[in-house]
Amino acid sequence: MSGVNPELRRQVIAIYKELLYLGREYPLGYGYFRPRLHRAFSANAGLRDEDAIRKGIERAEFVKKVTPMFVSSG
Repeated sequence: MSGVNPELRRQVIAIYKELLYLGREYPLGYGYFRPRLHRAFSANAGLRDEDAIRKGIERAEFVKKVTPMFVSSG
């Protein structure tokens, strides 16, 4: 994300860390959750279009909202 808006970079890193934290309680285990999260973020690491990055942040925010539902139902 070098050369991209530093604020967007900060947001991406923050949401990644928040999701990692939530993943500790994931029913299938952190060992299941973390590699998938890493793969999802790595797949979008090459994005340079700010609109596409914002859409990715929105998707991550959605996942952040629904992850506790899986944790509490697991």
